[in-house]
Amino acid sequence: MAVGVFDSGLGGLTVLDAVSRRLPDVPFVYLADSKNAPYGVRDADDIYELTCAAVERLWAAGCDLVILACNTASAAALRRMQESWIPRDKRVLGVFVPLIEAMTERQWGDNSPPREVAVKHVALFATPATVRSRAFQRELAFRAIGVDVEAQACGGVVDAIEDGDMILAEALVRSHVDALMRKMPNPQAAILGCTHYPLMQEVFQEALGADVSVYSQANLVADSLADYLERHPAMLGAGMESKFLTTGDPRRVSDRATQFLRRKIVFEQA
Repeated sequence: MAVGVFDSGLGGLTVLDAVSRRLPDVPFVYLADSKNAPYGVRDADDIYELTCAAVERLWAAGCDLVILACNTASAAALRRMQESWIPRDKRVLGVFVPLIEAMTERQWGDNSPPREVAVKHVALFATPATVRSRAFQRELAFRAIGVDVEAQACGGVVDAIEDGDMILAEALVRSHVDALMRKMPNPQAAILGCTHYPLMQEVFQEALGADVSVYSQANLVADSLADYLERHPAMLGAGMESKFLTTGDPRRVSDRATQFLRRKIVFEQA
């Protein structure tokens, strides 16, 4: 009955933490492709191939349902995977669908014409690859009209977080917020379009100002997954135990993960 959670690195632990609290009886297998992180600087074909390989590893671990807790993979690879690669008895879901549902106040399967929404000016903070994909803008445009999205590629933030250098990460976040607000001085809402960024959410909020609504993904994804599993209980796979896997150095990744979640995390070699 295990569910797979995949990220290029450790940012997806923010999602794993939320879904584990929301669904305490479900075992989760987390896979970090630490060897190849970060994905945000790679091209679309490279991201697609790495993501497919990771998903296959999670299927082998008994996870018929896999959550891409990586915005770069969700933005650059998921649609292509769903159109031509995923078998009928498997499912791969991304993390920005629940976020767009929340912003547009409509369910993903609602195919009615785009309509007016309350938020008109949105700041998007994401990796360079996610920004290049324009996936957020495309999905928003299907569901809402008159929404201005200004995207800021946040180079270096993921690397700093993965290296445990939170001082550098904070400085980079403030620099990227300054750069965005020169282009969009008064955003109403901000999307943290990378699962690493909730670790810096207080810094984003402070730099943006108290009047800006900051949307993070972890709790939205947790609620969405609970609803999905209630409607599709057969998608719980055959795996029976929670585990943490990495393509990198398990000891180093375990130490970083323990820092992130402030509890002991032990990774195994994928």
